[in-house]
Amino acid sequence: MELNNVKDVLEQDVLIVGAGPSGLTLAIDLARRGVRARVVERGEALFPGSRGKGLQPRTQEVFDDLGVSDAVREAGGPYPPMLGWRDGQPLGTFQMIERTDPAPDRPYHEIWMLPQWRTVEILYARLRELGGGVEFGTELTGLEQDADGVTAQLAYADGSAGTARAAYLVAADGGRSTVRKRLGIGMTGETVDPTPTLIADAVIDGAALIDGAALIDGAGRGPGRGHWHVWQDAKGGAIALCPLPGTDQFQVAAQYDDPDPVPDTSPEAVRRLIADRTHLAASDVREVRWASMFTPRAAMADRFRADRIFLIGDAAHIHSPAGGQGLNTSVQDAYNLGWKLGQVLRHGADQALLDSYEAERLPIAAGVLGISTRIHRAHRAGDAEGRRRTSEVHQLGLSYREGPLAVDERNDGEERSQLGAGDRAPDAPCALPDGTPVRLFDALRGPHFTLLILGDAAPPAPDADFGGLAPTLGTAGCVRPIRAGGPSPDLLDPEGHLTTAYGSAPALFLIRPDGYVCWASAGARVGPLLTH
Repeated sequence: MELNNVKDVLEQDVLIVGAGPSGLTLAIDLARRGVRARVVERGEALFPGSRGKGLQPRTQEVFDDLGVSDAVREAGGPYPPMLGWRDGQPLGTFQMIERTDPAPDRPYHEIWMLPQWRTVEILYARLRELGGGVEFGTELTGLEQDADGVTAQLAYADGSAGTARAAYLVAADGGRSTVRKRLGIGMTGETVDPTPTLIADAVIDGAALIDGAALIDGAGRGPGRGHWHVWQDAKGGAIALCPLPGTDQFQVAAQYDDPDPVPDTSPEAVRRLIADRTHLAASDVREVRWASMFTPRAAMADRFRADRIFLIGDAAHIHSPAGGQGLNTSVQDAYNLGWKLGQVLRHGADQALLDSYEAERLPIAAGVLGISTRIHRAHRAGDAEGRRRTSEVHQLGLSYREGPLAVDERNDGEERSQLGAGDRAPDAPCALPDGTPVRLFDALRGPHFTLLILGDAAPPAPDADFGGLAPTLGTAGCVRPIRAGGPSPDLLDPEGHLTTAYGSAPALFLIRPDGYVCWASAGARVGPLLTH
C-alpha cells in the first residue's frame, strides 16, 4: 500500500476517530497517562451547535478530574425555570428540573447548562494544553485489524490518502459511525417518536421576549433570558426557546405534530417557524447560527468491542435528548475506557481488563436509554410529572457491582445500601492533619488508583492481589495509599462525613482511576508495633 504522507507511518498507541465530547474526553485521559493517541475528525472544525446542553453531576465530576471544571463552571449556568405561553400571554412558571440540595458526598448537585459547542471547545483547549491535537478534515475510509494492531485507511481534505497504524482504534464517530458499519456491528432499537424535531441556535432580540415573571409582578418588559420559554400548544407542534448561558443565543427546539414533513433548516425557515408558533416576529430573530433536525430514536450497538476496536458515545448508543443522557453517557464511556487502555499499554495490566469495558458499559447504556425514552414519551403525552428531570438523571447512582471488576471481601451481612465494590466512590469534606480543609476528591484526582485506609486498618502487603484483581488491573506502582484517621493519618474526618459515606473503621477501599470502588475489605487492625 502506497503511503502518500509521512505522518501516515507514525505508530500510535490509540487512534481515535471523531472529535466530539467522547473522543476529546478519551484523548485528554490518554494524554495525561502518557499514551500516544492520534485524533482524526472528518469535519473541518469542532461541532458548531448546542445540541447536548446539559452536564449531569457525574459528568461534572469527570470534568473536575480532567482539569476542565473551572472553565465549565465559568462558561455555563443552572437551568432557568420554564415559562409557558399561550396567545402571547404568560401562563406562569414551573420547574422541569427537580432541584436538589448540596450534600457532603457530591460536590456537584445540579445539572449544569453548557451548549455542546462550548463543551467541545473547552475539551479541545485542554487537550492542546496536554500536547495533543485533532487532525480535522481527515476521514476514515477503511480499516483492517490483526493480532498486533489496527490499520486504518484515511482520506484527507486535500484529496490525498494514507494510512494510520495503532495498537487500538476507538470509534467516537457518532450515530452514523463509519467504523461500526465497517465492522458489521448492528444497532438494535426503536423510533421513540415518529415526528421530527428541529433544533437551532438563534440570536433573538432580547426586548422582544417579555420576561413573564416581571410582567406578572407588574414590572414591565425585560430581557427574557431568565426563563426557558415554552409554547406547548402552538399550532403545528410545541416550541421552546432556552437561553444559553454565556452567549447571546437561545436554543430553539420545535416538535412537529405531522410525521410527514421534512423540516426546513434554512435561516429564513427557522425565522418563519418562530414567528408562526410564538408571539415573536421573524425580524426579532437577528441571526440563526446553526440548525439541524432529527427523528428521536433509541438504539444500542449489539456489542461495544470487536477485538482491538472499541465503540464509545453515539457510535455505541443513540438517545432521545430528553433527560440529558446522551452526551453524559458518552463522556463516561470514554472515562471508563481511558484508564483501562492506559493500564494495559503502560502498566502491564492483563488484556482481560479491556473486556470489562463492554461488560460494564453496555448494561449501563441500556438502562440509561430506558430513562431517556420514558421521559421523552411522558413529555409528548403531556405528563408533567413523568417528564420531570429528577435525580435519577444525575448518573451518580450508576454502579458496576455486577461487573467483573468488583470484589467485596466483607462478610458482615450489611444490606445493599452500604457502599460496596462497584459503586461510585463518594466525596467527603475532610481536613489535613494541620486542620486545612480538603475534600476527599482532591486526593482521588489524577490517573492513579487510591487505596483508602480507614482508621486503624492495617494496609495490605505490597504484593497484595486485591481479591485477585491485581494482575488484571496492573496496580503495581499505580496505587496511592491515603489513611483517613487512625495512626499517622493523611486525612482527618472532623465532621464525620467520610464515615457517613464509607462506613466505620477499620476498612479498606481500592478506588479505580475513574472513581469507582473495585475492592473492599473490612481490614485487620494495626498492631501495636506498627503504630510507631
